[in-house]
Amino acid sequence: MAQELDHDCPECDETLTFYRAASTRVHLGEKIKWHCPDCDYGFVTIDGIDSSAV
Repeated sequence: MAQELDHDCPECDETLTFYRAASTRVHLGEKIKWHCPDCDYGFVTIDGIDSSAV
């Protein structure tokens, strides 16, 4: 399981290494919460599908 993920942060306006804040199993797959280390921005992935892309 990856504990870090490089991702674009819209609040900081740059690509940062997000940390894995939490994860759980849901009926759709694994739900993972990711958070920016520099601000309060966070997003969720479920089975690899990124909620920030919506």
